[in-house]
Amino acid sequence: MLKYILSASAIVLMAFTPLPVKDKPANTFVQPVYQELPLGSIKPKGWLLQQLQIMSKGSTGHLDEVHAKIANDNGWLGGKGDGWEETPYWLDGAVPLAYLLDDAALKTKVLKYIEWTLKSQRPSGYFGPITKPEREQNIQITADNCEAGEDWWPKMVMLKVMQQYYEATNDQRVITFMTRYFQYQMKSLKTCPIGKWTEWATSRGTDNEMIIQWLYMITKDKALLDLAAQIEAQSFTWSTWFGNRDWVMHAAANQTDEHWMSRHAVNIGMALKSPAINYQRAGDSLYLKQLKTGWNDLMLLHGLPMGIFSGDEDLHGNDPTQGVELCAIVESMYSLEKIISITGDIHYMDALERMTFNALPTQTSDDYNNKQYFQIANQVEVSRGVFDFSLPFDRGMNNVFGLRSGYTCCTSNMHQGWTKFTTHLWYATPQGGLAALEYSPNEITTTIKSERITISEETNYPFEDVINFKFAMKKPVTMPLQLRIPAWCKEAIVTLNGKQLRTANGGQIITIEQTWKNKDILTLQLPMEVTTSNWAKNSRAVERGPLVYALKLGERWEKSNEPAEGDYYSVYPTEAWNYGLLQEAINNPKAKLQVTVQPVATPFIWNQQHAPITITAPARKIPDWKVVNGVAHQPITNRTNVYQGETGKEVETISLIPYGCTKVRIVAFPVVK
Repeated sequence: MLKYILSASAIVLMAFTPLPVKDKPANTFVQPVYQELPLGSIKPKGWLLQQLQIMSKGSTGHLDEVHAKIANDNGWLGGKGDGWEETPYWLDGAVPLAYLLDDAALKTKVLKYIEWTLKSQRPSGYFGPITKPEREQNIQITADNCEAGEDWWPKMVMLKVMQQYYEATNDQRVITFMTRYFQYQMKSLKTCPIGKWTEWATSRGTDNEMIIQWLYMITKDKALLDLAAQIEAQSFTWSTWFGNRDWVMHAAANQTDEHWMSRHAVNIGMALKSPAINYQRAGDSLYLKQLKTGWNDLMLLHGLPMGIFSGDEDLHGNDPTQGVELCAIVESMYSLEKIISITGDIHYMDALERMTFNALPTQTSDDYNNKQYFQIANQVEVSRGVFDFSLPFDRGMNNVFGLRSGYTCCTSNMHQGWTKFTTHLWYATPQGGLAALEYSPNEITTTIKSERITISEETNYPFEDVINFKFAMKKPVTMPLQLRIPAWCKEAIVTLNGKQLRTANGGQIITIEQTWKNKDILTLQLPMEVTTSNWAKNSRAVERGPLVYALKLGERWEKSNEPAEGDYYSVYPTEAWNYGLLQEAINNPKAKLQVTVQPVATPFIWNQQHAPITITAPARKIPDWKVVNGVAHQPITNRTNVYQGETGKEVETISLIPYGCTKVRIVAFPVVK
């Protein structure tokens, strides 16, 4: 450790001297509609707990032992190894996992990095791995020679780690640490702007702004808002792009190397929250319109049935043979969680559940030790190859399952998906109540009006439609409880202790003002109907509640090794996949698609053996629908929406299971007579 690096706790909070900015934020800072709860308030239960336990036993809990980039001479522990994004990425999921599970061993592991990072702060406020000029020339980094520092981007991720650590522990050193760093950043931005080193920081400046504004809500130092505005002025203008429809149309048409960073799916996943972050700072409702326009256009032109946009790595249209990068999914989830907090818009709540329960679980192995860099919606084989990706990668490893297959950014970044979803199941309301905005089995403990209250959310949602909220407290507590009624639900039923309170149509947040007593049981029933939805090239997907369903196929796994990337797995179907759904099933899904529900297994794993729901459907084979270079290009249909080519004579019954339980599948089906 350099001799001049000081402990953050030894420094007092200091005021900022802001640089002038072109567009200063309005005086009105918008408080979030829903307030995030401290890390550890929500504890996973049921199948969600089992998922996090799998992660703890697998790569999330042990990545520093098995991934050489993190394991060897780590820069975030003072070494010469990884000082870039992968260690902070891993900690961004491992830290919340440690506190969600109250895992002492994992806490000890992650705290080693947090303590080093706190103590790495230089007198100027700069922090992070020791730079080459420091190591070789004994240079002390200050705002006057900020070029001796390194890229802003990895520090943005580590700031997210430190924020979560603070939320879990209330360690005041974090506030001092961030205050000093942001003062350094404000002084340095003229000489060392956000994009000085790479476009990664320019494209991801929103993550920096987000933490600055979080700190503002604690310290109330208005100079922080000037700093956030300055970073926004130096970063990609995502909010403007989302509101200006030319951007998304050009992204759909252009796959060259021109401006590819503005089409990079992970950048876009992070940037989704940009209009909400700007709205929070400036109070201009135009940002919310830009967000709505951008999201709708993104999903219209690039959306896939499992609730995410294509990105392999660039945005690549809505054909179900396009790929999706795992990093894009977890970053989009996190952006939606922040958008929900700031805006309170139910549309993004529904979008988050669809993405989480469908796109997320299919892209990792049962033991959470292997991942796919790109998944494909209609994925009829998992193998090495170029496929239809805009980033084929030299060794053709982007579609296989492996610890290091493709690029290892996702190896490190995938851990925030389930953990942050768990921490955002509940929010606090400004009215002194609680809001259950996403549903999964969990238990929340918090204080309402000086009374400790615990609510156990007992459910097998999204596989079942009943959610029981069981209250435990010493004294009755009067508070509003808000519940989300998803748009897909026609009419929800709410009962208290067995007596019906009310019904509610889908697509709204309802508030139940009640004096809650110990052992009260509030039950929310969200009846799920089978429906179909229309996707690219007249394809149809089968849905029920928040889940999308895909063809169940036998799987043959093959293990191989690639010298540069290690062991990996290919997966091939063991039975026919080339089916079209009968038109009569599309016209009358309630009568023609039969649902069978089984108890959710314990332990639960997102795979076909544990799939608790099966939907059977009438279908015919399409003989000419074949695999070409690993890709099952969609059969062409005309305006009748029905495939006009040859089909099998026999009507067969096929089985569909939740998309998240599949590895090889068809989810976007042609329609046949």
